[in-house]
Amino acid sequence: MRVVFMGTPDISATCLKKIIADGFDVVGVYTQPDRPKGRGMKMVCSPVKEVAMAHEIPVFQPENFREEETVQQLRDLKPDICAVVAYGRILPQKVLDVPTLGCINIHASVLPAYRGSAPYQWAVLDGLTESGVTAMYLVREMDAGDMIEVSKTPIGENETAGELLDRLAVLGADLLSKTLTRFTQGKVEATPQDASKVSFAPMLDKTMCPIDWSKSAQEVHNKVRGLHPWPVATAELGGTKFKIHQTVLVDGTTNKPAGTPVELNKTGLRVACGDGRMIEIRQLQAEGGKRMAAPDYFRGHPLEI
Repeated sequence: MRVVFMGTPDISATCLKKIIADGFDVVGVYTQPDRPKGRGMKMVCSPVKEVAMAHEIPVFQPENFREEETVQQLRDLKPDICAVVAYGRILPQKVLDVPTLGCINIHASVLPAYRGSAPYQWAVLDGLTESGVTAMYLVREMDAGDMIEVSKTPIGENETAGELLDRLAVLGADLLSKTLTRFTQGKVEATPQDASKVSFAPMLDKTMCPIDWSKSAQEVHNKVRGLHPWPVATAELGGTKFKIHQTVLVDGTTNKPAGTPVELNKTGLRVACGDGRMIEIRQLQAEGGKRMAAPDYFRGHPLEI
């Protein structure tokens, strides 16, 4: 079975490595064009391109599929199936029609919940205790295809979106390999999504970063976890703006106003939230500084409690 793989970031690279290791015939890899990155704006290739080049698999990096020549290039690969994982491009129908068995996608949520570009982040932001990955057929509407199989996993109480993604990448790679194995016997049956249970996960942006201390301690904690490692929650404490990298929920209540530093101890800084509970900031980063344990930072920069 001839497989064309389409993907760009680390989760895609994990999936590509898995199907290569499992012996699937990957005849071509599509990924986004190299982009300038860092202070020097050096051109950097995607993690998927690095994996493909290491295994001497042909790499294609079109900006889009508007040109007939680009679509014909895909046809010339004669794919039986296209496997898509976080490619970052909406595929037009003329591309979806190329592989004989169709295009399949691994999406980092339990569909039909959290369609869109930030599914695992919103699962954490919303305080879910379970997430997962879904294998589905691709259709023109975003993340709306019939579902082939779902793999679920619990979300840890203090797990960040980035940590969850690392686990979903492995889960997704296993599901992709399993799904492709099923396709070696022909087209696979799938189940339509329940339209009444659809929800969306829009792209994150930096306007979401400031913490609203009037929210409950659980909501604040979820925000810190869900926005990590990007764009990272922020807060002003003692006149200094910080990125907040790690928090935990703590027992006990306070009558201090929301946003008030209540206690600095050997593990972190406790701050009052809107429901009378507190979160403890374990790791933070002052503007222009480096990430540090909160007690270490405030030992050198005393904060009025």
